[in-house]
Amino acid sequence: MKTRGWRRVLRRGAMGLGAVLAVGILVLVVDGHTGFGKSATGARRERMELSPQWKDGHFDNPQPLVNHFGEMMSGLLHTSPHTSPGEPLAVEHINPQRFQSLPATGLRVTWMGHSSQLVEIDGHRILTDPVWSERVSPYSWVGPKRWFAPPIALADLPPIDAVVISHDHYDHLDRPTLLALRDSAKDSKLVFIVPLGVGAHLEYWGIPAERIVELDWWERTRVGELEVVATPARHASGRFLFDKDSTLWAGYALIGSKNRAFYSGDTGLFPAMRDIGERLGPFDVTMIETGQYHRAWPDWHIGPEQAVLAHQLLRGKVMIPVHWALFGLAYHGWTEPAERARAAAERLSVTLVLPRPGQSVEPELEAAGVRPRWWPELAWETAEQHPILSTGMGTPVTANQPGGQP
Repeated sequence: MKTRGWRRVLRRGAMGLGAVLAVGILVLVVDGHTGFGKSATGARRERMELSPQWKDGHFDNPQPLVNHFGEMMSGLLHTSPHTSPGEPLAVEHINPQRFQSLPATGLRVTWMGHSSQLVEIDGHRILTDPVWSERVSPYSWVGPKRWFAPPIALADLPPIDAVVISHDHYDHLDRPTLLALRDSAKDSKLVFIVPLGVGAHLEYWGIPAERIVELDWWERTRVGELEVVATPARHASGRFLFDKDSTLWAGYALIGSKNRAFYSGDTGLFPAMRDIGERLGPFDVTMIETGQYHRAWPDWHIGPEQAVLAHQLLRGKVMIPVHWALFGLAYHGWTEPAERARAAAERLSVTLVLPRPGQSVEPELEAAGVRPRWWPELAWETAEQHPILSTGMGTPVTANQPGGQP
């Protein structure tokens, strides 16, 4: 009798725990469902399925992404003690008057932190992956939290001609920011340029379909006199458990009457980097993701040394590392991407600019070499200690010899 009684108690306890978990999951789904976005249907879905990148019901990379799950777990035990700043960062707060006049050189990049940048190019203003929210998450109360307030309020930005989105991960596609931009630009011609499928999220959130331009790799559109080309990238997508790679990811080439700029989005290294440089370069500036890497996921993020190499393959003149110094999304120290990029740039004689968040850069005015650091000197792992080498390249890649097909 006693045994049956204990079994009954355990069974009821398990049922109660299951009910609590089910309610918890339901609350999370209901609370975050709008932020998750919406899957593409109808004509949008039909167009996606015609893409050369679409295979077996989802988008795919020519070079598959490798994950080392064991090392991913063990990496948690060796996380840097400096994954986030110990003290508030000295951000350069932006006076809106800075943008009242166009840059004398025709090209100016203002870095807001992570991958958000205002690119002023030949009379046009382009905002890349704008994230002004406190957290990168479908929820306002949990998720990676930004280390500093935006250097300028959204309402104080100058009129924006286009927003380009590289993919739909939360640290690049931020619903509250996009809706605020939509509302502040009701009477303008602001367009949202996104990879295939991402337009379904935007339209679901209330951005008018006529303001959305969806592109496949190598497709292009015009914003005034500026040409915007979606370029290949090596990454992934998804905002929920069951939508992995249901939308495309991309980088962008911005081609003006005088200047050319390249933004990588998130990417690993891949052979077509050289193709982008040959077809669309040379670039006056490249803005290449440099942080949030680990050897356990070597193809998802390119790493500092390969980012400098990609800059060379792209035929870039001045490089600005991005995707660092705002959110802690990996195990490395927060200053490490900058330190390693500086070391690689010095070794390869690349002109590298690492602006403080909120600072503007006119690439044509940059002297050769590497700017001095503005961040504190903290312990960090070198490329020799923690190499990031993308897989599937066939042979080692150098600036003079691209890797072969996988």
